[in-house]
Amino acid sequence: MIEFTVCYIKQDTKVLLLNREYPTWMGCWNGIGGKIEVGESPRECILREINEETGLVISNIQFKGIETWFIDGKFIGGMYIYVSEFPNEQIYKTPLKTYEGILDWKELDWITNPNNMGVANDIPVTIKKVLFDEMIYEHRCLYKDGKLIKHQITSMDKDYELLEKRTN
Repeated sequence: MIEFTVCYIKQDTKVLLLNREYPTWMGCWNGIGGKIEVGESPRECILREINEETGLVISNIQFKGIETWFIDGKFIGGMYIYVSEFPNEQIYKTPLKTYEGILDWKELDWITNPNNMGVANDIPVTIKKVLFDEMIYEHRCLYKDGKLIKHQITSMDKDYELLEKRTN
């Protein structure tokens, strides 16, 4: 079962990221999101998480697929991926310290730089497809010894998001 959500909030060439103070990805820049609660759909979860982590009330989110994680061929989890375009004329002042960590706008070129070790390691290989490709994908991330060793991408049905509601 896929238990998590993430949203990349984009404004022009920047993406709002959170440097997390808690595991997983503690100390790394990551998207906004979290765990789906019982009785909650993925969309309901991401809207709640955006509000809890940023204080923003955003309704213009777009489902962009899922990301799944495997270690030694065994499924260990995944997340629903969303994108939101934040209006250029709107201001969201950062850096901003929150309970979850530090929020800040980061340039896409900085996020995807291969020398950047401060970003969750799946983001540089997935974010451009998520932000700029109209298709919806499963991003299958294969890990070994805590490192991303392979990224596979498969197109998927846009209605996948609607198939699941957390019941336990």
